[in-house]
Amino acid sequence: GAARFFLRGNFCLLLTGYLAKQPSLRAILRDPRGCEGLTGLVEEQVHVCRRQVEAMDAVKRGAELAVEECQHQFHSRRWNCSTLQGLQVFGKVAIQGTRESAFIHAISAAGVAFAVTRACSRGELEKCGCDRKIRGVSPEGFQWSGCSDNLSYGIAFSQAFVDNPERSRGISSSRALMNLHNNEAGRKALLAHMKVECKCHGVSGSCEVRTCWKVMPPFRKVGNILKEKFEGATEVHPKRVGSRKLLVPKSSRFKPYTAHDLVYLLASPDFCDRDPRHGVFGTYGRRCNRTSPAMDGCELLCCGRGFHTAQAEVVERCSCKFRWCCSVKCKQCRHLVEVHSCR
Repeated sequence: GAARFFLRGNFCLLLTGYLAKQPSLRAILRDPRGCEGLTGLVEEQVHVCRRQVEAMDAVKRGAELAVEECQHQFHSRRWNCSTLQGLQVFGKVAIQGTRESAFIHAISAAGVAFAVTRACSRGELEKCGCDRKIRGVSPEGFQWSGCSDNLSYGIAFSQAFVDNPERSRGISSSRALMNLHNNEAGRKALLAHMKVECKCHGVSGSCEVRTCWKVMPPFRKVGNILKEKFEGATEVHPKRVGSRKLLVPKSSRFKPYTAHDLVYLLASPDFCDRDPRHGVFGTYGRRCNRTSPAMDGCELLCCGRGFHTAQAEVVERCSCKFRWCCSVKCKQCRHLVEVHSCR
């Protein structure tokens, strides 16, 4: 049955906590009331789900992409997107309002837009296909053709689905303003890095005619961009300007942020000590690099508590020889290495 989540206004936990773990949502959603079974969706998300049941497997793939990318980008940091309990992949209240939360919202919104767009291009969804608006001859003289990724559809879907819990809280909430801004920054990281791919046509591969189409960047590139935005995120606070509430930089020394930047309201905890109630897992037992001065080094990752050293056996291929024709024959070599883990 559907698990129960407590995530009003935290769509990312829903994404990763439940959707990403389902083998397929199609079985659940064959039931006419299947969308209601996904407990935790706000009313408008249930409506989107009902109207676009076929897109929900793409939403699940977007959830998986977001989790994988978050865990890749933060694997050597104190907060590493790891899971404590089955459903809580990204942690609970401790990170809400922080720069970690900003990254989660951005990568999740981008993940849904990316996966839905890809499903459009692959012909998996009835309501969308390739972007047919890109037609004719470009200023550079090539012919637009082929299947351009329909990112405008994926972005519109992500806005309608991912942003809804925030909009339902009311736009006067500082947290909602922050999350909506970061959702959009995630989608802009995709949009700003679309690239052009081309194919040459002509005698013997000469490029007399070139047809081109637009494709999304690899999702790893989106993750790299958003990780940079995380490092340079701007701390903000709410300020009333006329009848509107805006988020402005907390210090006048901070540069004004743009629509592509991440913003956060609260300083992050240090993530050193385990606090399951708040979803902080601590760094006890984490592997560290004894010689690194960076965040993955034992001094910083272990928060000054010190580390244990143990011997571990590693098996590697070695003494490889090429055999005519055509194989490579290797031996298996075993050797001991030192493994360091935080106290």
